Amino acid sequence: MKKSDSSNFKCLRCGDCCRWHGYVRISQDEADKIAARLGMNVLEFIDRMTILTADRRNLSINENPDGTCIFFSGDPPRCEIYDIRPAQCRDFPGKWKNASEKFKCRSNSE
Repeated sequence: MKKSDSSNFKCLRCGDCCRWHGYVRISQDEADKIAARLGMNVLEFIDRMTILTADRRNLSINENPDGTCIFFSGDPPRCEIYDIRPAQCRDFPGKWKNASEKFKCRSNSE
């Protein structure tokens, strides 16, 4: 896998990255902030809206059955927690690795 080149990246706010299947790992601080935003106790948030990653090292935000992030709303495309989105999301595409042609950001293909 190779890292994405983010030197000329301009986000189109299309939500393509929110539709990719895979982990969105979150820290304890991020879990606390998201839970507070949702008006939930952090333990309730963790129980209802996260999974333990296969390596058992992190929590990841749940996905919808189609692989989209549970915080992605498609009409219009937006992240419901954009201002407190996890670091993994803020670091797109610079720190993301993906060699698949299936998952390409529209912004980088122009």
